[in-house]
Amino acid sequence: MTIVIAILVFGFIIFFHEFGHFIVAKRCGVKVNEFCLGFGPRLIGFKKGETDYCLRLLPLGGACVMEGEEEDTDDERSFLKKPIWKRALIIAAGPLFNFLLAFILAAIMLGTMGISEPVVSNVMEGYPAEEAGLQEGDRIKALGNYDVHFYKEVTAFNFFNKGKPVEVNYIRDGKEYKTTLIPKFSEEDQKYLLGVTGPAENKKLNFFEAIGNAFYELRYQITVTFKSLGMLITGQVGIRDMSGPVGIVKVIGDTVKNSMPDGALYVVMNLFNITVLLSANLGVMNLIPIPALDGGRLLFLLIEGVSRKKVSRKVEGYVNGAGFIALMALMVVVLISDVAKIATGQM
Repeated sequence: MTIVIAILVFGFIIFFHEFGHFIVAKRCGVKVNEFCLGFGPRLIGFKKGETDYCLRLLPLGGACVMEGEEEDTDDERSFLKKPIWKRALIIAAGPLFNFLLAFILAAIMLGTMGISEPVVSNVMEGYPAEEAGLQEGDRIKALGNYDVHFYKEVTAFNFFNKGKPVEVNYIRDGKEYKTTLIPKFSEEDQKYLLGVTGPAENKKLNFFEAIGNAFYELRYQITVTFKSLGMLITGQVGIRDMSGPVGIVKVIGDTVKNSMPDGALYVVMNLFNITVLLSANLGVMNLIPIPALDGGRLLFLLIEGVSRKKVSRKVEGYVNGAGFIALMALMVVVLISDVAKIATGQM
């Protein structure tokens, strides 16, 4: 059952990504030969107009195959015959649709479950917040230059800040105050803490509040993704801290299992939360200029725009091929790491 749910989640995210490429390609007058979910042998499908719609055997993937994208053609509606701005728009549409999906699901989730406001419910004894005079009921407005809208942003900022001094803006009785806190390491929790906890209950939102906060939720997910990548690049986290499809399936399974006692609504909302995270992550990763991904293709278009000369198809093919092999190798390493962590009970 867990695997089925995971496939549905992955499939939905990939469908939305490829649909972004598809719908924008159509609007830009590009001929789309195939729109498929999955890789490998064709299972089922149908053809409508010029496009073949199908489902393939391996569910983790998909494609919007456009005329002239991979092969030379004289068709005036081919991808390569369109101006750079249209090609860039088509390529960028996939990641942008991932952000759109994350936003829509976040709005539904927040409208249903509400938000945990960045309001102090308890000040821990012996920690920086107590020493600085923070009190129950204080609302944290900003951490450094980052405006805060959810309590989880306080927790995430503290995690990425790693004990560095942070300027805290907070509101008490309608007046704004400012102080600087130096997080203290907790031996019990094995992490740095400011010494505050958030509210036990969520604040309910109306329709417009849910829409507004969905933007902040999307911003939060994108920010966390970029900061996590930064930690990976700088060596603060390693391959073992990453999760691939196997690890994500495990997380989805645990989420469903732990949510079941609270009812179907909580199961669905927690799956929405995971989908928002995964979709935002996919959007960010695909915009990074990595060969074989959308960001790499956008980089080639940028080079073409600056040099006013198309990059050799052969060169682009070699670079994308090398990038694809590297990504597959990374996937294998992460897969082995996930299996090892599950086997040893570390996940």
